[in-house]
Amino acid sequence: MRALYSYGLAGLIVLGLALWLGTGALVIGGNGPGNGTRPVVALFEENGGPVTDALNASGLAAEHHDESGIDPHLTIAERIAQAGGGETTARSVRVETFTVQPMAIEVPLRGRTKAKASVNVMPETQGIVQAVHVQKGQRVAAGDLICTLDQGTRAAAVAQAEATVAQAQSALDSNAELRNKGLAPANSGFPLEANLKAAQAGLENARAELARTEVRTKVAGVVQDPLATIGQFMAGQTPCATVVELDPMLFIGSVPEVRMGLARLGLEAKVTTVTGQTAEGQVTFLASVADSATRSFPVEIELPNADGRILDGLTAQAIVNLGTAPAHLLPQSTLTLDDQGVLGVRAVDADKRVAFYPVTIMRDTREGIWVTGLPPRVDVITVGQDFVSAGQLVNPTNVSEGAAAPAAEGQPT
Repeated sequence: MRALYSYGLAGLIVLGLALWLGTGALVIGGNGPGNGTRPVVALFEENGGPVTDALNASGLAAEHHDESGIDPHLTIAERIAQAGGGETTARSVRVETFTVQPMAIEVPLRGRTKAKASVNVMPETQGIVQAVHVQKGQRVAAGDLICTLDQGTRAAAVAQAEATVAQAQSALDSNAELRNKGLAPANSGFPLEANLKAAQAGLENARAELARTEVRTKVAGVVQDPLATIGQFMAGQTPCATVVELDPMLFIGSVPEVRMGLARLGLEAKVTTVTGQTAEGQVTFLASVADSATRSFPVEIELPNADGRILDGLTAQAIVNLGTAPAHLLPQSTLTLDDQGVLGVRAVDADKRVAFYPVTIMRDTREGIWVTGLPPRVDVITVGQDFVSAGQLVNPTNVSEGAAAPAAEGQPT
């Protein structure tokens, strides 16, 4: 009896579940509301039957009718717009007004610093170094004495040349007195004048040779090796010192061939060395022949360096200003993609509808991102741009106008 009772109770439960499932619906294919929905009993009676008739008669059969009148193929945003009826469903967004600005077109160049000149201060005569007047690392100006050679017989040669000039001058003066008295021919003074000029030239040569024993620099800069030592013999090919001209300093870099069409002499540039020194200068040289290995063109930028802070041979970067171009400076967060994956921004037009503008990124900076492709004045959506689509009606709040209004109210009248 107990087994019969258990089996009977289980049968009633199964029968109840079958009747409950038979009153439900089965969605086949996952095609959305109204597509593929069938009663569960249709699995057993495809074209109807006694069970179907009994369920329909009892009113327990599931009925599925889409009475909303909304196309199931619409997106959620389109359904909301269709159900709400226009302006009452306009989504609130935040916009900011941006106007076109002149964007500096800058080209970065990698290179190094180079001294304007490195001059070997050479003696113009032979002799033994008698004195060295500078040290390595010392700054010198043009005309400063570097070293002195032994004068040798040069001082005696000057004295002899001075005596020759005096003798020639005396002979010419005596002849002039005789000619004045008529005791000498009128043309007798010509040879004596030539002798005097020759003697004077010899004196100048002797003095110049004596002056060459004092070796002076022709350029200003810093003294470097090689530096002469006292007692060293100078034969005219050995420098007393090397002077590196640091003012002005040069930046040596290369311009890529794709940018060479924009390059020209006189362009402003800012150079920053690896040690942190900065200087502003101008492009003073552009090569006409490209480097065969890199296909780039060497360029030189001249920099003022009066204090000598910028040293020769430092790695540096130059930013060359090629001019300006009209562009908009936007926050990076305003950039988005349309349905086709095109990069751009969403803005609000005069009718408060969303418009999508494709943009081209020109430069990325800490202040924002420079782009082109926008109208001169545009209200860009800064908050909510990813929740609206082109043509959609929105309720914009312009934070630019909101910020300007209190400022205007606070002004004295």
